[in-house]
Amino acid sequence: MPARRKMPQPTKLIQEWPLSTAATVGSSVRARGILLEVRAGLPLSSKKLVDVASGALELRVPDDSDDDFHDTIAIISRILNGIEDLPVIPREVEDILTITSVERHRWLKDGRLQSAGTRTVKLRGRARKITFHVFDPRLIEDVLDRGMPDVWREEDAIAAAENRRRAAGKAALTRAGKGQQKAGSTSVLEKDGLPPRLKGWDEFDLDGLLR
Repeated sequence: MPARRKMPQPTKLIQEWPLSTAATVGSSVRARGILLEVRAGLPLSSKKLVDVASGALELRVPDDSDDDFHDTIAIISRILNGIEDLPVIPREVEDILTITSVERHRWLKDGRLQSAGTRTVKLRGRARKITFHVFDPRLIEDVLDRGMPDVWREEDAIAAAENRRRAAGKAALTRAGKGQQKAGSTSVLEKDGLPPRLKGWDEFDLDGLLR
């Protein structure tokens, strides 16, 4: 018999913190990242009490709770102070700019997308750590406002077409060089007397027998 689904416990809203566009840069992924940043600073018992909904962080507690959660509210407020300057992580960049991870790596490598440094985190449940680039939110906002991803994609398409043209030209020159080398080898063989001249041919020619 399947286990009965556990019904969610009724909760009450204690406080909410609206997230400005400057903080989220219009991205739900960024809003989720801010939530994770807040949860990381909370005690284990309070982490699940805060969530994001309708563009705001909400602190909800069980209906039967008598605690005023003053300490939790203070921690959340402190973390959110200046949250607009929280570095943007890769998955947030991709969502904000609507780009792929391939484009992010390419533009980061050639300097069009400027890194604001790196961050190292430990994966949950694993001993391994990963290091990745983070970005200045104001820079990402500027890139978005100026529509630079579309400009960079057009530049990449032009560069790719030029590379294909150069590769085709190089291949054609290589084929032409091989053809000339083969023709040169044939002329050398003829100059060296191949096929070989018949023995006594010169005397035969002097006797005028071919005239």
